[in-house]
Amino acid sequence: MINRAAIDAMQAREVARFVAANPKSYAHAQGSKSWFQGVPFHWMLDWSTPFPIAAQEASGATLTSVDGQVFDDFCLGDTASMFGHSPQPLVDALTAQAVQGLSYMLPTSKGAEVGDMLAAMFGLPQWQVTTTASEANRAVIRWCRGLTGRDKILIFNGCYHGAVDDVFVDLRDGKAVNRPSLIGQVQDLLPTTLAIEFNDVDALAAALRGGDIACVLAEPLMTNIGMVRDAPSFLETLRALCDETGTILVLDETHTISSGYGGHSNTHGPKSDIMVVGKSIGGGVPCAVYGFTAEIAEKMAALNQSRPPGHSGIGTTLSANALAISAMHAMLGHVITRDAYAHMLATADRLVSGLNAVIAAHQLDWHVSHVGARVELICSAVPPRNGSEARAMMDHALESTIHLYLANRGILLAPFHNMMLVSPVTATAQVDRLAFELNNALTELQAS
Repeated sequence: MINRAAIDAMQAREVARFVAANPKSYAHAQGSKSWFQGVPFHWMLDWSTPFPIAAQEASGATLTSVDGQVFDDFCLGDTASMFGHSPQPLVDALTAQAVQGLSYMLPTSKGAEVGDMLAAMFGLPQWQVTTTASEANRAVIRWCRGLTGRDKILIFNGCYHGAVDDVFVDLRDGKAVNRPSLIGQVQDLLPTTLAIEFNDVDALAAALRGGDIACVLAEPLMTNIGMVRDAPSFLETLRALCDETGTILVLDETHTISSGYGGHSNTHGPKSDIMVVGKSIGGGVPCAVYGFTAEIAEKMAALNQSRPPGHSGIGTTLSANALAISAMHAMLGHVITRDAYAHMLATADRLVSGLNAVIAAHQLDWHVSHVGARVELICSAVPPRNGSEARAMMDHALESTIHLYLANRGILLAPFHNMMLVSPVTATAQVDRLAFELNNALTELQAS
């Protein structure tokens, strides 16, 4: 019902509109000669716009560019600012910490309180802090291998757990391959990383009953290849099989903390042995945490005592720095609250209703996938069951054209696919405007 010519025509028109409306961002992109490809980090080029919007400031659920445009922000730093940009308790905490020192390599009284806050919110008794979720996942994989004496880990096809080499394995036509996008790959990951499809109970049982898997590293639902929901009872089966085979279950909730207070596993179950949370836990200040059960903690302590002194391969000098601790203290104590989630979930429900109404009005074979405050617009009628199906459903030209159309009308979605996050300060007018402008885009595309 939407032909390629219409998509191409809208794309060309919207590119021209974007260039005309953002001269300072364009000048910024052209003038940053000392940055490789014009940006301080290459992912800033991954938006569907012809060049990145140069941000001036952000507050709450809006972002203002150097060209003075104000955007309704549904990207929110790709989850880093999921609870809103610069909430006042975070601003106050960072301001106070700035004059007290930023990094001590020593524990603090505020840090002790953060540990208790994490335990109370997520239900795991022991915690550690890292600077990123990538670092947390890397550390957890090391711990799991050390605790079990097993070399292999299991992941799901299409997953993303940060810049951790071990997880860069895909299934292509049913065959495991080293992910070709990993720059400088010299090690064959296939002997130690097993990839299977999400929701494939038979493959999961066969893999774990081999008895050589140290851990399963997974999101409770997949969020980085579109959104892939867990099939009924799949996660419970995963939990049971890990218990049966002595495999450590690690849930990376860096994104799925959006599902509800305490994350997806506390909201919907089942519980993991180890949980990783990054990005939003510090409101955008670089930090992440991983928590674990008392049983895992006891085994970790024994492993530490048995190894020679020296570098463990886990952690960096900036892990648990004072600034990050203060950020988490403010976020956990005053921002990431049950009331915040109540607003997020209700507003997300309103957004889903609006998007579904637009899809129905245009008689499109699309659907909206939705868990908690995370919403995904998928250009397919049938929800994908796994990474391969999700990858096959993606229509990059159409998705990027919708993204660009909305950006030109003051609405930012996440750049990698049409994913939206709702924050505690996202207004109903913002979600209604998103649905309104999507309707306009589809009306134009179908008229063509």
